[in-house]
Amino acid sequence: MGRSLRIHHKYHMSGDLHIGAILSQIFISSDEISFRQDPAEKSQGDTINFLADFHYLASLELLSTWGIFVPNYKCDTQNNLAAVIGGPTSDVCLFMADILCAYKFSQITYGSAPLMDNKNEAVFLHRMFPSGSYQYTGILNLILHLQWTWIGVIYINNEMGERFVHNVLPVFGRNGICFDFIKAVTQINFFSEMETMRKDLIETSCLIGRSTANVVILNGEVQSILPLRIWIEIPFYHDLPKINKVWILTAEIDFVSLPLQRDWGLSFINGALSVSLFPKTVSGFHEFLQNRKPDTDQEDGFIKDFWQQAFMCSFPGLNLEVSPENICTEADKLETLPMSVFEMSMSSHSYSIYNAVYAAAHALHDMDSSSFKHRTTGIRDLQKMQSWQLHHFLKSVIFNNTVGEQISFNRNGELVAGFDIINWVTFPNETFNRVKVGRIEPQSLPTIEFTVHEDAIVWPSWFNQAKPLSLCNDHCYPGYSKKKKEGKSFCCYDCIPCPEGKISAQKDEDNCFQCPKDHYPNKNRDFCILKSLTFLTFEEALGTSLAGSALLLFCVTAGVLGIFIKHRDTPIVKANNRTLTYTLLLSLLLSFLCALLFIGQPQKVTCLFRQTAFGIIFSVAISSVLAKTITVILAFQATKPESKLRKWLGKRMATSIVISSLLIQATICTVWLSTFPPFPDLDVNSVAEEVILECNEGSITMFYCLLGFMGFLSISSFTAAFFARKLPDSFNEAKFITFSMLVFCSVWISFVPTYLSTKGKYMVAVEIFSILASSAGLLGCIFSPKCFIILLRPDLNTREQVMKRKC
Repeated sequence: MGRSLRIHHKYHMSGDLHIGAILSQIFISSDEISFRQDPAEKSQGDTINFLADFHYLASLELLSTWGIFVPNYKCDTQNNLAAVIGGPTSDVCLFMADILCAYKFSQITYGSAPLMDNKNEAVFLHRMFPSGSYQYTGILNLILHLQWTWIGVIYINNEMGERFVHNVLPVFGRNGICFDFIKAVTQINFFSEMETMRKDLIETSCLIGRSTANVVILNGEVQSILPLRIWIEIPFYHDLPKINKVWILTAEIDFVSLPLQRDWGLSFINGALSVSLFPKTVSGFHEFLQNRKPDTDQEDGFIKDFWQQAFMCSFPGLNLEVSPENICTEADKLETLPMSVFEMSMSSHSYSIYNAVYAAAHALHDMDSSSFKHRTTGIRDLQKMQSWQLHHFLKSVIFNNTVGEQISFNRNGELVAGFDIINWVTFPNETFNRVKVGRIEPQSLPTIEFTVHEDAIVWPSWFNQAKPLSLCNDHCYPGYSKKKKEGKSFCCYDCIPCPEGKISAQKDEDNCFQCPKDHYPNKNRDFCILKSLTFLTFEEALGTSLAGSALLLFCVTAGVLGIFIKHRDTPIVKANNRTLTYTLLLSLLLSFLCALLFIGQPQKVTCLFRQTAFGIIFSVAISSVLAKTITVILAFQATKPESKLRKWLGKRMATSIVISSLLIQATICTVWLSTFPPFPDLDVNSVAEEVILECNEGSITMFYCLLGFMGFLSISSFTAAFFARKLPDSFNEAKFITFSMLVFCSVWISFVPTYLSTKGKYMVAVEIFSILASSAGLLGCIFSPKCFIILLRPDLNTREQVMKRKC
């Protein structure tokens, strides 16, 4: 491991071998060391201490003479250490930092970087990696954009994972994301107790397979893809549910594999999404890999081990039992390896190392240039530099790399850059491609510029290449609202149909809402329909029939009036007070015409006068009937000797009744019109699917006062006629008046509940019908017997016949 760190420094400065090969060799080296001690004898704490000691040793070797480990002593000053590029895991960086920062050496990490609690150590740590907050905010935006609210989370059980759980996941929860499970797993290494590791792998595989979440976030480090492949393979050898999920991988994870995984399929990664520093094509990198051979550099201790693992061959000098057919040859080329073993394209970690080398080189150049006036030769000055002097220049370095991207660090030593959203696409020939489908551009947190091209994403075959849902339960579709299930996460809910009159237009609405007043819900209660404007028109059947009836009755009344005028000098007309008869007939004529004011579109003028005209005209009609009845009663009573009622006989008394009734009703109408008059209005509440254009009566109190006064006159007329019904017929039409008022009162008594129980234009129709029916009742009951005598029995229309009918 000590050699590996030195080689990282040495060869990555010139563009080292692909990071995938180095990582494979790290596993090999770790495996060889682990056999020196029985894993069953080591606890988790022993493993951590052993790894820490191992990395401390490797870091100290960088500060010692080459090949001779003597702490704090170094005699080969021709190779002065300037900076260390380290990684790929946070543990490696952390253990290195404990040593290197004590000696004030700048450390550039290219993989997972720890969050340093010691500010003195953090000063010398530079990360070729943007702020982790950006990627987590980007992942949250991605999940919200794809409408996934029910997910699983797996994280590595280390300090970095714990910070992720305590700092990041609560933010997800506050944005409406729920977790089916949150599982901490131990990073696979060959220092772990094998049985414990096996049980943990099976347990995690079972948990993932049985989860109802279709999306799982894997927050880990570069090697985390190794257990991922194992979790997916386990169900094929155990009676466990198969794992068909969409994986979201954090930027620290890259594709690596163990030798035993070279023949495993790659479909597990198909459709996965990851956050990555997606590298551009670096000129010459592909040719560099094509020219790599095991003997390219004799000091590279990793390449031969990697070569043997990748090509499944052996070098004669390294393996005494090698067979001739397994000898590594010159014909072995990296481009012939399957993609599951080695990629010929530059990965994100390799790109970070590439930029780290150039960052160190530019910092050294800036430091050399800054001391130009005081140096004898640049080389000598750089050899005399102190370890801490490079830090200032590395912190402020800024340059464009060979592909045109700007490289610089922020005040926290983090790379100033954004992340790309990558879609992993696999092919039947066991190759894969990383396709850029989005971008996370850093702004000032918590704001980021987030873009994703959802149409470009290739989804896994087990979801039929369609975007999967990841919900605790199915969507609540429009027309339904969510109701939280008792004892469950807020993402788990029942779908309740919207109540009458409300809708939900979107999926997963928390509440149904009322349509605007001029709209009503459709049958499915998922959108609002504009209400139709309605009123009683002359063109529709109901309006036509009522208008026709009013005109017909008007003509009949006009005919009756004409008959009475023509026969005004006959005894039967004279006997019943011609003036009151004409007044009654004229008021009935106007009442039939008044009904026409209620039909058609309400206007300001019609609204003002239709109820008042109706009230005044009917008051005149009823008061005329009352006056006729009282006149008959007084006439009969005045014939008695010494009666004091004689002075009330005559036209003056009848006229005063009619005029006083007219004045009282006119006063009511005047007060009504001057205080709160009727006006055209829209009734949007009475009928669900219609907006009713109507006349708002303004003051309901005054409206019922108008009706109340007419009711008073009607009851008075009915009462007077009832008591006068047995008077001699020659003085009396009280029987007919009694019956007419009975009809009149019956109509208007039934009008009130009927009027209050109907809505819209039918309310208007009820009132028109009541006007016509009550007026027709008066006309028919009072005047039809007289018209019969006048027209059909003129022999009865004589003074003798009239005087002969006595009680």
